[in-house]
Amino acid sequence: MIRVVIADDQALVRGGFRAILLAQPDLDVVGEAGDGAEAVARVAESHPDVALVDLRMPEVDGLEATRRIVASGSRCRVLIVTTFDADRHVYDAFTAGAAGFLLKTVSPESLVAGIRAVHDGEALVSGEITRRLISRFVAAPDPSTDTRLATLTERETEVLRHLALGLANAEIAAVLHLGIGTVKTHIARILTKLAARDRVQAVVAAYESGLVRPGERGKPT
Repeated sequence: MIRVVIADDQALVRGGFRAILLAQPDLDVVGEAGDGAEAVARVAESHPDVALVDLRMPEVDGLEATRRIVASGSRCRVLIVTTFDADRHVYDAFTAGAAGFLLKTVSPESLVAGIRAVHDGEALVSGEITRRLISRFVAAPDPSTDTRLATLTERETEVLRHLALGLANAEIAAVLHLGIGTVKTHIARILTKLAARDRVQAVVAAYESGLVRPGERGKPT
């Protein structure tokens, strides 16, 4: 079972999410919260796999809640759910350690698929959303001073580049003529070397270092 905490200041929204999730055989709601501080407490108490966190909440917002959950060392992966799709705070949540981002307008099927993807270690943000946020908020890179990618091998750098361009594991495998298992191994090593919590943070590092430029597109072959 995938254990989930739901954090939203609207009881009706929490109830709707809960009904959707509990209809799935592999999902369980183990806690609910009406604000960010309560969300942090629920995560600490119930040890969920995924926390659905609304970005805009009173008192402690979703951004600060994400920071606190990540800083606590919890294995819980934060999935930001919001009505805002072009908000500075969304980008800040990524850099704080959020594993994904969904709009509240997504279908129930997409919500469920997103939770499963985040639980499985995928970056649950569409490549287009990620690129748009990064192009808005990442400062012009200076590759001469950013040495974070120096420890990567040539192959790992190639994998990171394609990852940052929005390709899925299978697409990266096809482009580089690798097995999917090999791609996953390279990504795991990239995360370790970059001290990145997940794929989203690795993508941010790729843009901030100048490996990938805003506006570039990846096309599987």
